[in-house]
Amino acid sequence: MTVGSGAVTAGLALACAVFGLCVGSFLNVVIHRVPKRESVVRPRSHCPACGAQIAERDNVPVVSWLLLHGRCRACDERIPLRYPLVEVGTAVLFAAAAVRFGASWQLPAFCIFFASLLAVSVIDLDLYIIPNRVVYPTLFITAPLLAVAAAAEGTWGQLRNAAIGGAVGFGLLLVIHVAMPRGMGFGDVRLAGVIGMMLGWLGLGYLFLGLFLAFLLAAVIGIVLIATRLRTRKDAVPFGPFLAMGAVLAALWGHAILRAYRGHG
Repeated sequence: MTVGSGAVTAGLALACAVFGLCVGSFLNVVIHRVPKRESVVRPRSHCPACGAQIAERDNVPVVSWLLLHGRCRACDERIPLRYPLVEVGTAVLFAAAAVRFGASWQLPAFCIFFASLLAVSVIDLDLYIIPNRVVYPTLFITAPLLAVAAAAEGTWGQLRNAAIGGAVGFGLLLVIHVAMPRGMGFGDVRLAGVIGMMLGWLGLGYLFLGLFLAFLLAAVIGIVLIATRLRTRKDAVPFGPFLAMGAVLAALWGHAILRAYRGHG
């Protein structure tokens, strides 16, 4: 696997970014409805404040929010900035995945993986939960996609490593959960299993790097929050976003980080 392969074109990255904007719009529905155990399909998108159905012209990712000045057309209620940020964030992640993986069979799996991590992060920041209704579908979609990639590219060793990585990621955080149930929720354990599978596909070193970065980011940001008195030592801080950040960093730049580390080893 190479970063910046000659097969990757600006067109592929642009196409993935545009598709990411559309997926990001759907993620906003997932983020809003899944914690409430509502369907993400029906009813159609509507304003949470007044219930008015959102017209097609007002449902264009980012553009509609800008044209409406961040307000509902029907009731003038503010539409949170989070909505276009999620759409743009998904577009950036998809474009980055295109640059990283190129026109390969593994690209769809990692796009779905990144989208799921973004949704999980926002939900966990809001509600301190990681819904099974996001984690399990991610697993049931990405695992077959990796199997298809292994069959198409003859990379059965990577599929084996993905299975091992999933077990290792799940097992490591399960140990922490059992030892410190208040500090590590079981949702984090399930998410670590999916992360372990996806990073394990790239190599077990990527998995350990992703987990290391997650704990490092959590420690650094936790210290900053305490130092600025935005949090106290007793306040809970969701760990899901740190797992997500560590996983994305490892997937996109793990090759360079691991190579630099081994070069100095």
